[in-house]
Amino acid sequence: MHKHHSALGLATTLSTAAGGFEIAKHGPVQPVTLIRPHAASRAARFFVEKFPGRAMYAVKANPSPGLLKVLWESGITHYDVASIAEVRLVSRTLPGATLCFMHPVKAEEAIEEAYFTHGVRVFSLDSIEELEKIVRATRSAPDLTLCVRLRVSSEHSKLSLASKFGAAPGETKALLFAARQAADALGICFHVGSQAMTPEAYANAMERVRAAIVDAAVTVDVIDVGGGFPSTYPGMEPPPLDRYFETIHRAFESLPVSYSSELWCEPGRALCAEYSSLVVRVERRRGDELYINDGAYGALFDAAHIGWRFPVELLREPDSRAKLMEFSFYGPTCDDMDHMAGPFMLPADVRAGDYIEIGMLGAYGCAMRTAFNGFGSDETVIVSDEPMASLYTGEEREVASNVVTL
Repeated sequence: MHKHHSALGLATTLSTAAGGFEIAKHGPVQPVTLIRPHAASRAARFFVEKFPGRAMYAVKANPSPGLLKVLWESGITHYDVASIAEVRLVSRTLPGATLCFMHPVKAEEAIEEAYFTHGVRVFSLDSIEELEKIVRATRSAPDLTLCVRLRVSSEHSKLSLASKFGAAPGETKALLFAARQAADALGICFHVGSQAMTPEAYANAMERVRAAIVDAAVTVDVIDVGGGFPSTYPGMEPPPLDRYFETIHRAFESLPVSYSSELWCEPGRALCAEYSSLVVRVERRRGDELYINDGAYGALFDAAHIGWRFPVELLREPDSRAKLMEFSFYGPTCDDMDHMAGPFMLPADVRAGDYIEIGMLGAYGCAMRTAFNGFGSDETVIVSDEPMASLYTGEEREVASNVVTL
C-alpha cells in the first residue's frame, strides 16, 4: 500500500512548465480510496475516553480489517457483528475481541457457530421466536447476555430504522420476562436511526426504556443505546458529540436499574466516516453534469440512492479562482440509476481530466461497493492530512496547506 501526504499529492505533480502547474500524465486512471488511520484512531479514543460506558464498533459500517485493527489499537475492544460472516471476520482479525451478535433475526446455525466456535455470548432479539431460537442453538447455555431490542422513533434521524426491528409496547413485557428467565444478564437495546441530529433522540428513547422496565418489573443489567451517532456532512452539521453523551448519561442515571448496570453504545458511522475519502477523475462534462469514474454501484451508493451529500474538493494546483456552482454526478456504468444528484459544489471551470476528492466516505462507502458492469477499483493509499471535515477537531481542512512536491 502506498503513502502520500494528501489527495492533492496523489492527483497532481508540481511542474515548472508554461508558467504553472498541470495535471500529472501518470495520474490515477481508476478511483483511489484514501485512508486516514489517524482520523479513525482519534474518533475511537474520543469514544473510549468520553462516552460514559462501553463503546462497541458496528462492523457493518466499514468491515475493513485494517480499520478494525486501528480501532482495536485505539481502545475499542467490543464489536457489534450482524452476520456470521462478520463474526468470522472479527474473530479472525482480532482474536481477543468481544463479539456481540446484535442482529435481532439470525439463522439458528449462525447462532450455534457464533456461540460454540467463536465464543459469542451476547445476542440481541425482539421476539419470543428469536429467544427460543437462541436457547435451542446454544443448548440452554447458562452464560448468555440477552438484549431485548425495543422499537423507538427515528424522527430525529436522517435514516429511519424504526420499521424493521424492535418489540412494540404491547409485546415488551412478556418478552422481557421470558428473556430474564433465560439470561445470565438481561439487556435492553434500541436504535434511534442513522445520523441522529439531536441528543433528544436518545432522551426520548430512554423514556421508552423506562416504561418497559417499570411495566415488566425485571432487573436489567445492560442498557445499550445503539448507534445513530452522527458525522458532519454538507447541510448536516450536528451538535458536538459531548452533548449526546451528557444527555445519555443523565437519562441512564435516572433509570430504575441497579448500580452495577452497564451502559453500552454501538457507534458505526461516528467511528469510521472520517477514515476514508475517494479520488475520482472527471471523464466528461455536460453542462452542470460531471461524468466520473465511481458512482452508485461503487462507493457512492448513499449519494445515489438516498440523496446523501458529501464534501467535494477540486484537486488542482494552483487552486481554481472560479466561483462555485452546483453539479450533479453520473457514475461510470451504463445504468441511468448511476446518478448522484447532489448538489455538489465545485469551481465553475471544472473540466474533463480534473480530479475530485469526495470526502467522508469511511462509513458505508467501501462496504457497499460492487463490481457491476466491470467497474471498480481496490487501489488504496494512506494519507496523513486531515479529513475534509471532522467532529473531533472542529475544523475543516485547508486545501492550500496540503500541497506537496512529488
